[in-house]
Amino acid sequence: MTHYSIGDLARMTGLSTRTIRFYSDSGLIPVAGRTVGGFRTYDVDGLARLKLVRTLRDLGVDLPTARRVLASEVSVAEVARAHAEAIDAQMRTLRLRRAVLRVVARNGEVEMVHELARLSEQERQAVLDDFFEEVFGGLDLEPGFEQGMRSVRVELPDDPAPEQLEAWIELANLVRDPDFRASIRRMSVRHQELRAEGADMSGPAPEQQEAFRYAMAQAREAMTAGVSPGSPEAAAIVRRVNEKWSTVLDVPVGRELARRLEEFGDPRAERYWALIAKINGWPAVPDTTAERAWLAEAMR
Repeated sequence: MTHYSIGDLARMTGLSTRTIRFYSDSGLIPVAGRTVGGFRTYDVDGLARLKLVRTLRDLGVDLPTARRVLASEVSVAEVARAHAEAIDAQMRTLRLRRAVLRVVARNGEVEMVHELARLSEQERQAVLDDFFEEVFGGLDLEPGFEQGMRSVRVELPDDPAPEQLEAWIELANLVRDPDFRASIRRMSVRHQELRAEGADMSGPAPEQQEAFRYAMAQAREAMTAGVSPGSPEAAAIVRRVNEKWSTVLDVPVGRELARRLEEFGDPRAERYWALIAKINGWPAVPDTTAERAWLAEAMR
């Protein structure tokens, strides 16, 4: 039977003699015999056990668990599965930390970014649900509309990209902003009033969506052409946009139309949906901030 000295095992496994001696003293590698000089020797089984312990330790398995594997109390497959899951959790934590650090590197905020990033899925949703309750609570809104709004979920990945984490932080700050909450509450109250008057408030009608796209396209073309918001050309564009909305809303061009457009015209509402889309990995919501700003200045 072949026997190996500690030096032989060290050369064959790459482990130090000190480590092998420790494993031997711990009973992980049984001594197969002694030399004439009294030095320990090990057999092929001892070499195989040592290689297995080395592999398990390289994979991060602790010695007590390695001992249980050698004693057949637990299988290598079970240990591998448990450690793979633990590593997955560690990787998710590290990826989140990396995203937080990249966001902090961009905006300099530390405590706020860290606290918002650490929230659990339930805690993130609670931020949104609290917003819904304040802006919709106690009002008689169109059921489908309210249910659709309240069903929105924040699905930040376990390993978010910095852009997704930034979007979540911006969204959390937006829905906790008292001014934004007050604005959406006013829209909700007006929604209730119009519904009581018999208006269909289930969502933007196709004609309204088309009117919005028309207005944004007109503004975009004007901006591309370098039309100044205070020019006669801009005034003509405003007239066309107003006539389009007047037909859709059945409201004469004038103060009443301006009021109706302003009632549901907070651009932050559009930003809200853009942020939700970015967090959840949905198709990007078009950003019409510049077009809205151009039209607002042209209408003054």
